[in-house]
Amino acid sequence: MHQGPYGSVIKQAASTYGVDETLVKAIIQVESGFNPGAVSKSNAVGLMQLKASTAGRDAYRLKGRYGQPTTHELKDPRVNIDLGTAYLSMLQQQLAGISNPETLRYATTVAYVNGAGALLRTFSKDRVYAVAKINQMTPEQFYKHIQKNHPAAQAPRYLWKVNNAYLAMR
Repeated sequence: MHQGPYGSVIKQAASTYGVDETLVKAIIQVESGFNPGAVSKSNAVGLMQLKASTAGRDAYRLKGRYGQPTTHELKDPRVNIDLGTAYLSMLQQQLAGISNPETLRYATTVAYVNGAGALLRTFSKDRVYAVAKINQMTPEQFYKHIQKNHPAAQAPRYLWKVNNAYLAMR
């Protein structure tokens, strides 16, 4: 497989946190176009466009650290990829129970941009029931449901963009 920029860093983080390496690459492609210095209007920073106060803080906690990463840290590709991949693994935990791997990849992608809670609420207020409903769907049905029903305007477009990048990299 073509490593591309930061290939060994991505491979290491993906292996450490049990996350699909190609998904990490696809998210980096869509989020920053592999530019480690990228900063968004909403102050998301670096390759994986992490916000220090949300994803950054959550990933820090997972690693047993207090507080949140600095902008300087988030512009460091190694730190950014490590924290972003740790955050993806946390989302996968929150979505645990989704049985189809393709559906789980779609769900993780949407959760990365808008949170696992918002995603599950498009199916039901009850988490267990939401996962059960998702498991009755094919990946295609899940994808269509998100395209039609997700309350955040950017979620369907984000899923489309990341999935296209993913398929192109496979």
